[in-house]
Amino acid sequence: MAPPRFVLIHSPLLGPLAWRSVAAELQRRGHAAEAPAWPRLSAIADGFYGALADGLAAQLDGAGDPLILVAHSGAGALVPALAARLPGAVAGVIFADAILPHPARSWFDTAPREMGMQLRAGAQMGELPSWDQWWPPGALERLVPDAALREALLAELEPLPLAYFEEAAPPDVFAGPAAYLQMSGAYGDDGTAAGRYGWPLVRLPLHHLAMLTDPEPVAAALESLAARLAEPAHG
Repeated sequence: MAPPRFVLIHSPLLGPLAWRSVAAELQRRGHAAEAPAWPRLSAIADGFYGALADGLAAQLDGAGDPLILVAHSGAGALVPALAARLPGAVAGVIFADAILPHPARSWFDTAPREMGMQLRAGAQMGELPSWDQWWPPGALERLVPDAALREALLAELEPLPLAYFEEAAPPDVFAGPAAYLQMSGAYGDDGTAAGRYGWPLVRLPLHHLAMLTDPEPVAAALESLAARLAEPAHG
């Protein structure tokens, strides 16, 4: 079998820049790796999960190599819909500081109640503020202190359709091999859940955007988890 190809999937609230340094580091380590872009949420009227999955799957069709999907943050909820459009191609999934799939429930159904109420209160004309506006003042600067890198990240952001967060995820489930990479304390519960499922788990004491600022340890962790997914117990 050909070695797996890493497909590094950014949150739909961010852009593909989030993973590009890790893709380059994995390539330097001898792996096939890429960081494709989801369709823009602002270009979708409804049926967000299906439209996003269709758009990304179209970029991956026909490549032939087994895929390791690496989903960051909100992309975790989109994994089942994407994998359903890539039958037989997905060798495993690594959730990286990601929410876990929530079939038949919306993002708001799974978010902390107070956070959901704050976001709904800030919606204007059916849109939520861009993701950087969700953070307290100065928080993003502390996570990404490099001004040029931070500006490049911000340049990919846009206001977000409220309807995306209200839409129930399709009932698809992903039953293949999976692992979890926890990079921040905010995703401790998801990492703990992954451990209960028996998934390979790596905890890095970094932060939610560590792919941008610390690509080497993130790439090394992904390499390790992918190798563990290929072991007979997980394959």
